[in-house]
Amino acid sequence: MDILKAATDWAKAELFSTPFFVLFGIGFLVASFGFWQLGKTEMARAYIIPTLVAGTLLVIIGLGLFFNNKSRLANFPVAYEQDASAFVESELTRAEATLKEYKNVVFTAIPIIIIVCALIILFVDKPIWRASMITIIAMLVVILLIDGTASARIHNYNQELMSVEKE
Repeated sequence: MDILKAATDWAKAELFSTPFFVLFGIGFLVASFGFWQLGKTEMARAYIIPTLVAGTLLVIIGLGLFFNNKSRLANFPVAYEQDASAFVESELTRAEATLKEYKNVVFTAIPIIIIVCALIILFVDKPIWRASMITIIAMLVVILLIDGTASARIHNYNQELMSVEKE
C-alpha cells in the first residue's frame, strides 16, 4: 500500500469538500442581502445580521481549511521522502487527534447547541432571537453535513495509516 498516495488522495478529497463551506457561506450572504433588500416584515428584517454573520463565518472556515489542506498536500511528498516512518507517525497522530475533535465538537457539542437553539425558539418571542437561533441551526447543519463526510474520510485514512504502521 502506498501511504503517500493515500495521504494525497485524502488531501485532494478535502480540497474538494472544503469549498462547500464557501458556497454555503455565499448562500447565507446572498440570503442576507435578499432580506435587506426585500424584507418587509419585522421577522424578515431580523435575519439580515444573523445570516450575514453566519455567511461570513462559513466563508472564513472554508477558505482557512482549503489553504491549510493545500499547503499540507504540497508538503506530503517532502515529508515522506525525508522520513517515511516519521511521516506515517505524524499523520497518524494528527488523524487520531482530528477524529477525537470530530467526536467531541461535531458529533457532541453541535447537536447540543442545536437543541438549545431549538428550545430558545420555543420560549423566546423576539424576532431577532428567533432569526438568530434559526440561522445558527442552519449554519450548524451545514457544518454537520460537510464534517460528517470529512469524518468518514479521515476515519478511512486513519485505518490505512494504522495498517501501514503495523507493517
